Amino acid sequence: MTIGVYQYIRKAWLKPGRDMLQSRMIQWRASEAVTEVEKPLRLDRARALGYKAKKGFFVVRVRIRRGGRQRTRHKHGRKSRKQHVMKILKMNYQWVAELRAAAKYDNLVVLNSYLLAKDGKHGFYEVIMVDPQRPEIQNDKTMNWICDPQHASRVQRGLTSAGKQSRGLRVKGPNRKVRPSVRAWERMGK
Repeated sequence: MTIGVYQYIRKAWLKPGRDMLQSRMIQWRASEAVTEVEKPLRLDRARALGYKAKKGFFVVRVRIRRGGRQRTRHKHGRKSRKQHVMKILKMNYQWVAELRAAAKYDNLVVLNSYLLAKDGKHGFYEVIMVDPQRPEIQNDKTMNWICDPQHASRVQRGLTSAGKQSRGLRVKGPNRKVRPSVRAWERMGK
């Protein structure tokens, strides 16, 4: 049985060596937080998530600060509800990376994303983005669904894979009260 090139790439990324990522992460830390790259680094993962090497597809690398999110402290008076410093954000880092990429490239639509690497301070993600105005995308039978207006702001509504995972929509069952939303269940008093 012959092993394809994508399986070799997948095996290499299962346990990446220090020499494979260390010099790259030094460059990534020095670069901007949201940077467009020429081609995906993890080609097997990008292809599995829908990337194609054709016009209309873009790959963006996003650097995210790891650790808790901190609120700004209040200035005057006793405000007990603002005493706590840590802000609990119900979003995973991958979803935040997709949102930041979509904010910088607002004419593109986020297709999907995946983790590249992480160190003690930062996490690095690659976000696959699609230009729905390109005729190459509009004529592609497998990708022209993203040109519909209902998919225009899919990352902001949590409809990407990372957004659905963060919203708790991966597991279905009677004990998972996450639909329609957490706030809706609080309003109904359940």
